Amino acid sequence: MTMTTAEARPNASATRPTLVWERACAVSDLEPSWGEAALIRRKQIALFLLSPTEIYAVDHRDPHTEANVMARGIVGSKGDRPTIASPLHKEVYDLGTGECFTNPTLVLHTYDTRVVGGYIEVAVETGLLEAA
Repeated sequence: MTMTTAEARPNASATRPTLVWERACAVSDLEPSWGEAALIRRKQIALFLLSPTEIYAVDHRDPHTEANVMARGIVGSKGDRPTIASPLHKEVYDLGTGECFTNPTLVLHTYDTRVVGGYIEVAVETGLLEAA
């Protein structure tokens, strides 16, 4: 998957709430294939830079344990699909869709991302803005 400046990576979600783009950090702040947690409008979000144009954002909260640890997970792949394995119980999630390969009852929330002017922006629901 390739993303150019100001081009969004689509989320797998079929229905869309009202979204607002929030700046998370500079692309240069992230290390390739390493997660970092960002606090965006009181929501902990894990960011993963797989290449300068391939950036994923998911909930930092592990759906299985509810601990905020996903940014410390193990980045990998299943075929051509990038994955993150929870650092606690090693459930493996698709970074693009949030699907759990090891336990189909679990789903990791994903967020759209884009790069604008060298900064990563994450699309968050307007309800998150109102809570801030």
